[in-house]
Amino acid sequence: MKRTLACFVFAFSLSASAQTATPPVYDLVLKGGHVIDPKNRIDRVTDIAVSGGKIARVGDNIPSASARKVIEVKGLYVVPGLIDLHTHLFSRLVLPPGSPPSEGIDPDTFSFRGGVTTMVDAGSTGWREFPEFKERVIKPSKTRVLAFLNIVGAGMGTGNDDNIAEMTASEAARMADANKGLIVGFKSAHYSGPGWESVDSAVAAGNLAHLPVMVDFGRITATRNIDELFSHRLRPGDIFTHSFSGHREEVLENGTLNPAMQAGRKRGIIFDLGFGSLSFFWYVAVPAYQAGFHPDSISSDLHKDNMNEGMKDMPNMMSALMSLGSSLPEVVEMASWAPAREIHRPELGNLDVGAEADIAVLGMETGKFWFADSVGARNAGTRRLTSALTLRKGAVMWDRDGRASEDWQTFRYRKGPFFRSAPK
Repeated sequence: MKRTLACFVFAFSLSASAQTATPPVYDLVLKGGHVIDPKNRIDRVTDIAVSGGKIARVGDNIPSASARKVIEVKGLYVVPGLIDLHTHLFSRLVLPPGSPPSEGIDPDTFSFRGGVTTMVDAGSTGWREFPEFKERVIKPSKTRVLAFLNIVGAGMGTGNDDNIAEMTASEAARMADANKGLIVGFKSAHYSGPGWESVDSAVAAGNLAHLPVMVDFGRITATRNIDELFSHRLRPGDIFTHSFSGHREEVLENGTLNPAMQAGRKRGIIFDLGFGSLSFFWYVAVPAYQAGFHPDSISSDLHKDNMNEGMKDMPNMMSALMSLGSSLPEVVEMASWAPAREIHRPELGNLDVGAEADIAVLGMETGKFWFADSVGARNAGTRRLTSALTLRKGAVMWDRDGRASEDWQTFRYRKGPFFRSAPK
């Protein structure tokens, strides 16, 4: 009788505990990684929990049982999803006669494998084509796509870079106002005329729409130079991209940094890397770093012609700057929180609780590595970042090593024509 009663009590307790067991509260937990979040000044090993596509908790020793999936990331760095501030993502279906082929890249084919969750198109379209860009690129992309609107209404690559008649600030501002949150600024690009019409029109649009301007400065002259640009044309918070190109005398003939660069920074001008095909050179970057001048943000100037050149991807560019002397936390900020601030999107580029779970997990290799500039000249480094895992809104978009996957013997294959012999 005693034995029967004991069995009954034991069975009842199991049943009660099963009924009262707490279900998982998180969709997934990234466990044991070294979290670097510049905004929140986190730089240590801890865990991150994700629920409903948002960051639910950042803290030590989050119980594995509290999550439906646990992804072990010990030995890796967990950082905010990277933001590439300067890309080209629009391929025209119809090209003007005599125009070169479109250079635009489909965002999702390149973003996630490099830890990037947000791409900003830098002036591929003006106000005339932006609605098409929105429908064909922004809406269907899993990558978050934003844009600097070209001050040239016809956009980049149409032969209108110097066409002053196409530089209508009011129309550009009107399009930006109609697409708040998607258009994050204006772009002046490749202008080679004698005056300042392109920059001045972009700044005028920026004033109307209360947005920043990015400048790819084009050709310089005796009167049209970066000293005048930084001192009198751009506003604090405006962005000078291709900062280490050398095409605008960023470094003087004697090999020293142009004082205009430091003066521009003091005035509040933002300096963006914009690696590009012909816009990053060691002979500029090394003297700049020797003068203590580091870029504010890292971007690729991604397009079809440079995707397989020295730029490669965001982790590679971050590694190249580490070879010059930047710290790991510094390059993480340059690729996440800094660009978020520059485009006035403070909800991005950080790991705030409640923020969308855009997360990059990076590996660090040590040894001797070579990093190429825009024409293939190399510089040695001892650390190289690689992209191991990328989450966008909490969903795994890139998983180089299968960390988020399940072993095939226990994986539940869906029945269908491709899995006729799937295990039961």
